[in-house]
Amino acid sequence: MDCGSIVDAARTEGVTAAAVSQRMQVLERTLGFALLSRVGHSVKATEACVALLPRVRHIVGQVALLAGDADASGLTGSLRIGAISTTLAGLLPRALLELSRLAPGIKTSILPGTSRSLYMALQNGELDAAVIVAPPFDLPKMFRLAPLHVEKLVLASKAPPGMSISEALQSFPYVCYEPTSWGGLHAKRYLDDNGLAVTPLFSLDGLEAIAALVANGIGASLMPMWSGLEQLAKDFTITPVGDGYDREIVLVTLAHTDRPRMLEVLLQALAK
Repeated sequence: MDCGSIVDAARTEGVTAAAVSQRMQVLERTLGFALLSRVGHSVKATEACVALLPRVRHIVGQVALLAGDADASGLTGSLRIGAISTTLAGLLPRALLELSRLAPGIKTSILPGTSRSLYMALQNGELDAAVIVAPPFDLPKMFRLAPLHVEKLVLASKAPPGMSISEALQSFPYVCYEPTSWGGLHAKRYLDDNGLAVTPLFSLDGLEAIAALVANGIGASLMPMWSGLEQLAKDFTITPVGDGYDREIVLVTLAHTDRPRMLEVLLQALAK
């Protein structure tokens, strides 16, 4: 279900597709009903399989906790962390190095994604923690939020010295930080607050790609001052737009979790 095909599932598990098919056949014989509907070369989950998934996910989660049950410190076992792309090259590697020093018994797996998709994965029990942009709404009580850092909104462009932000946005094609994304909302609000009507040349939810377009002279963009932007900004200028449009990066976890000590140490590592 998660991988979409037997081949992808086999690749994820590091086994052959034939091995996955054999395991599924054994499980179907044990349960007494079909889990996959096979039509030609394609397969899809049966209704019975879909109905079993919540319990199966729970069992898998409980098995993952077994190693930690014998460790009184609660710092042994797996920890699934989601992270937006801009933290994968800056904040997260340093934090994971510190986490391995503080708790070598924790085995981490990282899932990249957008803030919205990672929030949903956390909500569905597929993650233990997510490093994302602060949601533009109050979190339900089932979640706990810890602020990590704030990123100022800036204009990235090849505007000459002395050109104002409004002039630059009118003079260069606008490469838009996707306004429906949680981080892109701040750039949209800046445009609205300042009465700037611009027609985007592109709308993207990938800040690295936007920075590359600006560096290649494709256009100008409003984006947060994320860790790593300075390294990409050798061929363009960065102009702060002022206060009030910051993107906040936060750690979101479930309020009630089977891994409280692991998450405490993860937050400690992220705060370094």
